[in-house]
Amino acid sequence: MNPLLMIQSAAEETQALAEAAQNEMNYFEMAKAGGLIMIPLILLSFVAVYIFIERYFAIKKASSEDLSFMNKIKEYIHEGKIDSAYSLCQHVDNPVSRMIEKGISRIGRPLQDVNTAIENVGNLEISRLEKGLPTLATVAGGAPMIGFLGTVIGMIKAFYDMANAGNNINVTVLSSGIYTAMVTTVAGLVVGIIAYFAYNFLVARVERVVFKLEGRTMEFMDLLNEPAA
Repeated sequence: MNPLLMIQSAAEETQALAEAAQNEMNYFEMAKAGGLIMIPLILLSFVAVYIFIERYFAIKKASSEDLSFMNKIKEYIHEGKIDSAYSLCQHVDNPVSRMIEKGISRIGRPLQDVNTAIENVGNLEISRLEKGLPTLATVAGGAPMIGFLGTVIGMIKAFYDMANAGNNINVTVLSSGIYTAMVTTVAGLVVGIIAYFAYNFLVARVERVVFKLEGRTMEFMDLLNEPAA
């Protein structure tokens, strides 16, 4: 083969690759193609990430517990050191200690009153742990809907451009509206799926904490029943 033809062919191939690289769309350009609908989707993605990280560490802290805590409480109550048990609860920062603290403060009253007081504190602790989860669930359900709204807007734009183009309809005329439709659909689904899995992950972690709180409540109530037995 003629060397000049080989060089010319290589040059043409290099030029074609350069043009393809220039025409390749990056993620930022894709987001711009999505139009104004991408703004709420980006904001929702930040909200979802913030809630997940903040709630993850809050729930992790609530689930951590000193294994010797309940043993010390039992020891103090058996020895009649109610003040020491109460002081121990005040120096431990987790939902279990706050529930037991409330129960200790009600010692001497009917056991039903003690149990009710502990359950009320437990309900408040669970509500604190679930803070932000409804918002995360809303993001999981709302982001795909916003994305589909962008799809509809993009298709309307595409048909509008088609109507104005008359007989000069081509792919370039329709590309803007189609880009908006496809990009917003993908973005909405991505944000919604991530938020959905994050929500269910956090709910499962909260349920583990709830089971632990119920177990410690039963353990404390059994402890109060021991002297009567």
